Amino acid sequence: MSKDYINIKNKKAKYEYAFIDTYEAGIKLLGTEIKSIREGKASIMEGYCYFKNEELYVKNIHISEYSFGSDHNHDPLRERKLLLHKRELRKLEENLTKGGNNTIIPLRLYINDKGIAKMEIALATGKKLYDKRSSIKDKDMKREHDRRLKI
Repeated sequence: MSKDYINIKNKKAKYEYAFIDTYEAGIKLLGTEIKSIREGKASIMEGYCYFKNEELYVKNIHISEYSFGSDHNHDPLRERKLLLHKRELRKLEENLTKGGNNTIIPLRLYINDKGIAKMEIALATGKKLYDKRSSIKDKDMKREHDRRLKI
C-alpha cells in the first residue's frame, strides 16, 4: 500500500443496516474537496443518498474545508452528485420505490489506484432491535473464540 492510501469507512452502517446490494459510484467533487479527502479529512457517518430528477445525490457527508484554500473554499456539508450507469440508477430507484423501508447509504469513501475518488454505496434495510442484539452477540462470540485460539 502506498502512503497516500485513503479509506474512510462508515462503521455504524454494518450495525444499523442489513445490506441488500452494493455499488461503486464516482463522486462529483470540487478541487478543494478532493484535496481534503486526500488529507483524510472527511466523515460519511451521517450520510444518506436520495434521488432528484433521476440522478443520485449524497447528503450530510462532511468534507472539511481545505487548510490551504482561499476564500473560494467549498461548503463542507453540500450535497454531491454520485455517478452511476443508467441501468444501475434505474435498478436502485425501482428497489427504493417498491421496497418497504429500503434506503441507500454510503459505506466507504476511497481513492482508487488511478487517483479517482470513489464511494461504495449500499441498498440497505434498517435492522430491528433484536437484529442489532444478535449482531452484538455474534461479534462477542467471535471475539471470545479468537481469544481462546490465541492462548
